Amino acid sequence: MLVPLSSSSIETVAGGTGVFPSEFSVVRRRSVADAVMTLDLAPPAGTPLPQWSAGAHIDVDIPQAGLTRQYSLCGPPGADFLRIAVLREPESRGGSSWLHSHVAEGETLRISGLRNNFAFAVSGPVVFVAGGIGITPIRAMIEEARSRGVQWELHYAGRSAESMAFVAELTALYGDRVTLYSSGTRRLDVPGLLQRLSPGTSVYACGPSRLLCAIENAAPTHVPVRTERFAADDIDTSQDEAFEVRCARSGVRRTVPAGESILVALRDAGVRQVSQCEEGVCGSCETTVLEGVPDHRDILLTDEERAENNVMMICVSRAKTSHLTLDL
Repeated sequence: MLVPLSSSSIETVAGGTGVFPSEFSVVRRRSVADAVMTLDLAPPAGTPLPQWSAGAHIDVDIPQAGLTRQYSLCGPPGADFLRIAVLREPESRGGSSWLHSHVAEGETLRISGLRNNFAFAVSGPVVFVAGGIGITPIRAMIEEARSRGVQWELHYAGRSAESMAFVAELTALYGDRVTLYSSGTRRLDVPGLLQRLSPGTSVYACGPSRLLCAIENAAPTHVPVRTERFAADDIDTSQDEAFEVRCARSGVRRTVPAGESILVALRDAGVRQVSQCEEGVCGSCETTVLEGVPDHRDILLTDEERAENNVMMICVSRAKTSHLTLDL
């Protein structure tokens, strides 16, 4: 049974459906590429599964590693399970390695939230570009585009065909709509791809930062681009200075020194805000700004949303002004 989500926030999902946080059972584990597995997760018996849309991700708690990690949903929207794909990272801090080594069918995982910062919202033609494990949100978007009758094509790059998840099923299902690129064979010409696109075509892309920067820099003005990164870009913090944060509801004031985040400073002062990744990636710590100008350092907000200065991610973003007033 599916129930609609009324918001993308953790608080509303938890309060509105009673699903999160909850223990989900691993009902299927499957290898889909070298070092990539999918896990199909089902909620407790009799518990409604929240409706979700392509681009959404869930928070998976890994207490054995002391971590919470975000994984894009890549199964078919409307199914009675949630599917994630997990790449075993060589430099993993323990999350993906632990899941690969310890999670089998019949095990349970604690899921603590569901959000969508990369919603698929087009009706005209769309070009999907995926790099490596960035195929995960794109996989669900392809199914949504197909079900809505949206014209689409996929350009998918990786180290090798063996390392690229879902290659066999995508090529079998969709044939020449799917173009593959791998190191040492065919390379993706980003400027050439984007320059041929006609007005009205949108681009949705997910993958390594280098690929996404190339897309953003090469896109013509008539081609709207939406991207999702799985890791924050490196930021020069050498010029950071202290500033004051004022919390309108709690009355707390706190100086945030260079080298410390707003989130940590307020946490030390007893002000609690939901947070997960603490890298500006997941969006769980989004906070309303009442006064001041944020220095946005997350990878979620669009240029337009940043210019509005209505919200900020307090785990990484700072202040351009001497103080900020937040709705906390």
